[in-house]
Amino acid sequence: MTISLSDTGKRFNRDWIFRHFTYQFLSGSSYAIVGPNGSGKSTLLQAISGALLINEGSIRFLENETPIADEQVHRSLSYCAPYLELIEEMTAKELLDFHQAFKPLMPGIDTTIALTMVGLAVAGQKQIRYFSSGMKQRLKLAQAFFSNTPVLLLDEPCTNLDKEGVALYRSLLDNYTKDRIVIISSNDPVEYAHCNVLIAIDDFKKW
Repeated sequence: MTISLSDTGKRFNRDWIFRHFTYQFLSGSSYAIVGPNGSGKSTLLQAISGALLINEGSIRFLENETPIADEQVHRSLSYCAPYLELIEEMTAKELLDFHQAFKPLMPGIDTTIALTMVGLAVAGQKQIRYFSSGMKQRLKLAQAFFSNTPVLLLDEPCTNLDKEGVALYRSLLDNYTKDRIVIISSNDPVEYAHCNVLIAIDDFKKW
C-alpha cells in the first residue's frame, strides 16, 4: 500500500492550512505529523482519510501500484481521534460487532478478544454512555488497531489515557503495526516515539 500526496493543499476560506504537500507514505513505516497546537496536523490527517476535501493537488491510495477508487478508500484505513464520536447507546461489544460488519477485525481476533486486550472485558456489556473518557479512548484504540486495514491513522492517540493506558498504546504499536502505514498526528513525543519519520507541518506553510 502507498499513499501518494501530490502538491496537496487545504484552505478554510482564504487561509491555507497547508499547501504544496508532496509526499509518499509507504507500508511498513510509521510517520509522525508534528507541530504546535492549531498548526493543521489534524486537518492533514482528516484530508488523508477523506473526511475533508482538499482544495488543490491530489491524494491517491495505491495497492500494488493500482489506484484504489475514492469510494473504496475507507475500507483500507482505520482512524482513531478524540473528536470521533462513539454510539453511546450501544454496549462496547455491540459497537465492535457492528463495526466489524463493515470492516472485519484481524484474523484470530474477535470482539471479545479485542475488549480483553484493551482491558475492557468486564465492561463489554455496559453501555458506552457510562464509560469514563479513558475507557472510551481504549475502545477507540481497539476499534482502530484491530481492524484488518493496511492504514492506521492516529490523532493524539493517548488523549485521556492514564499511565497504564499509555503502556497499552505502546504495546499495540509494537504488536499490531507490522507492514501497515501508520500516521500519527501529535505534538507529544510519548505518542510518536515509535515513528521512524517526522514530518513538520510548518514546512508546508511556506508558499
